[in-house]
This record gives sequence, C-alpha cells and structure tokens, in this order.
Amino acid sequence: MSLDEWLANRWVTEHESSAQEVSDLLALIDRDLRESRLSELSLDWSFNLAYNAALQAAKLALHVSGYRAGREAHHERTIESLQFTVGIDENIVRTLQRFRKKRNVTEYDRAGTVSEQERDEMMVLAQELKARVLDWLERTRPDLLL
Repeated sequence: MSLDEWLANRWVTEHESSAQEVSDLLALIDRDLRESRLSELSLDWSFNLAYNAALQAAKLALHVSGYRAGREAHHERTIESLQFTVGIDENIVRTLQRFRKKRNVTEYDRAGTVSEQERDEMMVLAQELKARVLDWLERTRPDLLL
C-alpha cells in the first residue's frame, strides 16, 4: 500500500503543513519527552507521555508528507504511516502498535499495568523516533524548520 492508496480509501485526507505547525508539534514532542522523565510520575503516566511524543512525531511526518489521518483508527494509522513517510522498519512499527494497545489499557481500563522496562523502552523509542523524523525533515523539507 501507499499513502495515495490510503487517500483513495479515505483513511487519510490531504493536508498542507506549515513551519508553524512543525514548530508547534516539535514543541509538544519536546514537552512530552521532558515530562515523561519526571520522577514523581507513575510508570503509566511516564509511558503515556513518551507514547504521545512518539505519536506526535509520526503525526508530524504524516502532515509534512501532505496527509492527515482520518478519525477512524487515527492512532493506528498515524503509526503505520511511518513506513511510508520516514521509512521506519516494520518491526519498530509493530512495537509502537503494541505500545499503542498498552497505552489504551492504561488510559481507559486499568492502572498499574506498565512495567519499568516498558516505560524505559517507550521513552527510548520516542527519543529515537524524534531524531529520525528530525533528520528526515532536515533532508526533505528544511523550509519548514523555523
């Protein structure tokens, strides 16, 4: 599949990004990464913040590529799009999808389900994803960096 096929399926819509949007999303990513390290937070909340940083990085790449995820399966498709935008390996996408499901449990169903190892892995993954998206952005759309 491709993002053009996703558009035909109405899984995404067209979107025009701007330097301000890129700046705003990078600020959200930085905030969530920074706050995920706060020692007074539970493992669940640290994990959720790191997950959100990764999701925003994926969203940034998707928007810069000219698309916005539709409402149905929004998080899932935003994460899947990393294969088409930044060229993220399928194994990393699978890990992010597993963490998406874990985040849903901690957000909506049950507290205390995140281990320290999972939290740490999510934090590292989010930081690495931010770096990959920034590198990609510098190579493909430096005009959108303020």
